[in-house]
Amino acid sequence: MKLKHLSIYALMGLTLAACSDDDPKPAPGPGEADSAAIDYTAKNAKSWGNYMTQVGALLKKDAADLHSNWTVSYNGGESFAEQFKQHKGGDYSSALSCVEQIIDGCADIANEVGTAKIGDPYHLYISGEIERALYAVESWYSWHSREDYTNNIYSIRNSYYGSLDGTVSPKSLSALVAARNPALNRRVQEAISTAAEVILAIPQPFRNNINSAEARAAMTACADLEEILSKDLKNAVMAFNADDTRLQAVVDNFVDAVVIPTYTELRDLNSALYDAVVKFNSAPSDANFAAACDAWLKARQPWEKSEAFLFGPVDALGLDPNMDSWPLDQDAIVQILNSGNYDNLNWTDGDGDDKIEAVQSVRGFHTLEFLLFKDGVPRKTQN
Repeated sequence: MKLKHLSIYALMGLTLAACSDDDPKPAPGPGEADSAAIDYTAKNAKSWGNYMTQVGALLKKDAADLHSNWTVSYNGGESFAEQFKQHKGGDYSSALSCVEQIIDGCADIANEVGTAKIGDPYHLYISGEIERALYAVESWYSWHSREDYTNNIYSIRNSYYGSLDGTVSPKSLSALVAARNPALNRRVQEAISTAAEVILAIPQPFRNNINSAEARAAMTACADLEEILSKDLKNAVMAFNADDTRLQAVVDNFVDAVVIPTYTELRDLNSALYDAVVKFNSAPSDANFAAACDAWLKARQPWEKSEAFLFGPVDALGLDPNMDSWPLDQDAIVQILNSGNYDNLNWTDGDGDDKIEAVQSVRGFHTLEFLLFKDGVPRKTQN
């Protein structure tokens, strides 16, 4: 995605000691300053509200489609939940292969949080690419970055514990490992807890504290978690008998107690988010801006808590980038606001990768975040 050369330091209210006056930044190109500093005004109010409504409708549809493919029918057959639990060939030929997928998903998101979500901005920052570092910080419009990353770690906890409330289900992977190797189970639990705690210890907002000791500690904790998941835990579980009925209980519980409830909440809260943006569009006010922001924060949580299981329909149908592409193309968003043309929010299977990527960078959670928030607070109808 194109990164912009913008004069955003005053916009963000940052004091950046790492900046050098020896290399002045280029002047913003045509339209670029507008894409960073644009506000809701009487002139663009109609287009702004319509754009919010269009993006909210797409999020609602994608969340409903994801839930339906897991619970009703996938690829014209049984629901993906049943296909996964019954491991009918393909990548999932046994309960053991399904448990392996659960572990791989947990390890993948631990790695992504540490090396990409926190690590990419950090490495850009220390290399002197300050503006690129700032734009690499996910969810910086709402100042919700730390909470997003922590919810990613909770997606690991939920998958391992077999529950959504932090308790350990007797049918969980944690309980199964504890029965055979209690020391390993404690290490996994401690690594999960530590990663969540150190991420939340990063001073708020993360975009102002990219190069902090706390951010470095969070990267280390995520790396430690990824290693114990991908090596120690996976090696221990792969030693189980593939026909072990306890593995099937883990798979069934993972689907029924973690995945389906998470996607049900995602569907319901994105429906509520759509209702909130429709209400704003029909009656713009600061109160309705704030209510839509609150609905966005609530709808965001189950998505972030699902990122340990980004396999199946969410991957195959392109629903992950539909809903959560980052970074955005702010220039293209402003062009859509100016034109009022929302045709560019949809793609089909016949479109090339570049076209699909361009579409996905102007829709989803973060586009709506951009339209709702500025500097961590709800936008105002009067500026």
